[in-house]
Amino acid sequence: GRAILAEHPDSPGSLGIAISEAVEDAAQRDDTAYSLGSVLNHVLLHQTVIGQEALAQMDMAGAFPNVVIGCVGGGSNFAGLAFPFLREKIAGREIDVLACEPAACPTLTRGIFAYDFGDTSKLTPLVAMHTLGHDFVPAPIHAGGLRYHGVAPLISQLVRDGLIRADAYLQNDVFASAVQFAGSEGIIPAPEAAHAIHGALQVAKQADEAGEERTILFNLSGHGHFDMGAYDKYFAGELEDVALDEDEMRRALDAIEGLPTPA
Repeated sequence: GRAILAEHPDSPGSLGIAISEAVEDAAQRDDTAYSLGSVLNHVLLHQTVIGQEALAQMDMAGAFPNVVIGCVGGGSNFAGLAFPFLREKIAGREIDVLACEPAACPTLTRGIFAYDFGDTSKLTPLVAMHTLGHDFVPAPIHAGGLRYHGVAPLISQLVRDGLIRADAYLQNDVFASAVQFAGSEGIIPAPEAAHAIHGALQVAKQADEAGEERTILFNLSGHGHFDMGAYDKYFAGELEDVALDEDEMRRALDAIEGLPTPA
């Protein structure tokens, strides 16, 4: 963090930088170990208890989703819901699985599939994943949990295989959907979860326009009780829409030049 601030005093930080700090701190202590999370496959599989429960709940309701939706940063939240339903999709059921990410950090929609480090300081193992480059520092949007340069290898491969599709949204559109949801359901969603809500609303509108009935399942992964400042800025018209600039993305991807290439 110190080195990055010395070069970029206005840097908003990132999850990649935070991981580097945590790994470095743990490595200097004999009584501490660091367990990597979110972007690694074993964490995704642990989280699938969410999707297993959702399958049982849908069965209790006598329904099955046509569409399964979640927000994506590193990937554990999304995979936790989606993977058990992907098993059903692979077995032959028709399910649309949608990963929702911010336009400011469009790892799945615009990143490349490559070997990269999971952190900024290159302390973690190389993993084959969709990435924007480990040096990439996303714009300071309010969905902090989605500001990560990579996505878990399993999710990345499933996108390549066409089993998952991805879409990216601007944050003002996401907050508009969050406010609509709060007014309808009485629950204030976190900005991260609001990406899934926005995706669900887009799918619902498309179904309505097509005159189709669809059962839509999405993961409301967190409340927004600690995000009131972001909502204040939205209502004041002070939220900035940021879409990743092509030149900035190319500069960030320069960081992975020379790393091994996946087969």
